[in-house]
Amino acid sequence: MKNFIKLLFIFLILPFIAVAQEDDSKDKKVKEKLERDAFESSNIIDNPSNVLLSKNALEVQMQHRFGLVNSESGNDLAGFWGDANIRIGLSYGIHERLTIGYGTTKFNRLQDFNWKVALLRQTRSNSMPVSVSYYGNFTIDARKKDKFNLEQDRYSYFNQLIIAKRFSPNVSFQIAPSVSHYNLVHPDMKNDMFSIAFGGRVKISPQTSILIDYSQPITQFDAMQPKPLFSIGAEFATSAHEFQIFVSNNNGIVAQKNYMYNQNDFFNGDFLIGFNITRIYNF
Repeated sequence: MKNFIKLLFIFLILPFIAVAQEDDSKDKKVKEKLERDAFESSNIIDNPSNVLLSKNALEVQMQHRFGLVNSESGNDLAGFWGDANIRIGLSYGIHERLTIGYGTTKFNRLQDFNWKVALLRQTRSNSMPVSVSYYGNFTIDARKKDKFNLEQDRYSYFNQLIIAKRFSPNVSFQIAPSVSHYNLVHPDMKNDMFSIAFGGRVKISPQTSILIDYSQPITQFDAMQPKPLFSIGAEFATSAHEFQIFVSNNNGIVAQKNYMYNQNDFFNGDFLIGFNITRIYNF
């Protein structure tokens, strides 16, 4: 818990450092031109990317995960008839450096309140070679009260630092350490899970890209050790829409749910089909 508090404190003061950096840059006579975002969408399948919304922009999100392809019932039409998870969310650009959002998820009736802050931004001259962003959420499990002894047992948190680089118009990569926290866990688990994620995009046409997303849990539990998260898919982009279709072993959708509780082993055949759709409205 102490480590979690320290990390949370660091994450909270970083935005102020970024604002100070921005104020200093205003004093310069020549302002650096910013590099384009490393990714097209606000998510690389299951992990957030470094993309933030422009000021006053509204993003509508729909994320869908079908059941496992090789389910035990064996009659789920590649998971399409199985238990599916769905999340519907909204995000809004308060500032070009700050996006806030809300989402509701079917499994466990999770209600997540999230935010993303641009701390450092990659420049075209490479004077700043990477972009650094912070993503966090506060999530409430809205199932019936008989599932919990205390109200705070419903709460979980996620904090992630996103370090991304656009190497060329066609190739981008990011690395993202994170900490997930649940107030209530199984006795054989720990309340905090430290993890690291790797994501990449290779553009194969003006509107089409290949995406890869891998996350490795680091904290070790005595039991119920979560499996690594792996997803691979394709992204199709237009001026306002992003559509991602992929295979994955994650069905929690909300980040800390995947990191703390995933028991599907992708390389042992435990994978599912999923898609993400986003639509941006600029006001």
